[in-house]
Amino acid sequence: MNSNIVKIIVLGTLALSVAWHAKAQDAKSPYPSIAPIDQYLMGRDAEIALARSAAPPSISKDAEVLVFGPHGYETAIKGKNGFACLVERSWTGLNFLGNDPEFWNFKSRFPICYNPTAARFFVPLTNKKTELALAGQSEAQIIAGVRAYGKDGLPPLAPGGMCYMMSKGAYLGDGIDNAPHMMFYVPQGTDWGGGSPGSPVSQGPRNLAGPPEPVDVFVILSPKWSDGTPR
Repeated sequence: MNSNIVKIIVLGTLALSVAWHAKAQDAKSPYPSIAPIDQYLMGRDAEIALARSAAPPSISKDAEVLVFGPHGYETAIKGKNGFACLVERSWTGLNFLGNDPEFWNFKSRFPICYNPTAARFFVPLTNKKTELALAGQSEAQIIAGVRAYGKDGLPPLAPGGMCYMMSKGAYLGDGIDNAPHMMFYVPQGTDWGGGSPGSPVSQGPRNLAGPPEPVDVFVILSPKWSDGTPR
């Protein structure tokens, strides 16, 4: 398997790398609690540009763009094609085993662009996680809240969901390599040959993180960044 695949933390789609999971087990978190909110903020124009850089311009130019503010995410630009681009923060990548050492990492920036199917599921999920985080909930409380929301307030993830994470500007975590990639969400148990020798497909570890329902996440690296330059 390509070594870059092993190092990626897929936090918008929530598939965690094995290398990161080992780190989570051994490291004491340098981010024990939420930082002052201004450390998570960006300038509005810079955040719009970073969000759009998640996907090729032919897609992101007509997508809805959301930006993060002191009270959560809000729509900055209305879209035309059903895609949704945003820059997710550290708490959106839930490690369902808990004890994520970078759960409150204020440096994390995850530009992601969901296709219409995925946007209908993941944008409300991201908003819910953010609502709980800004309400002062702990990591364990947010995990519990998201699971409850998945049972009572969130429609199922429909077939065909995917997203782009092809931004040069992504910061996936301390010591984590960034690489342009796409992620596909499928019912758990689907076999794409992910992780097999010679396969370009990586499969995210099950039961570590993800939406509050059983899905598999498959990661495919791209040879180019969203602006067309080679990685």
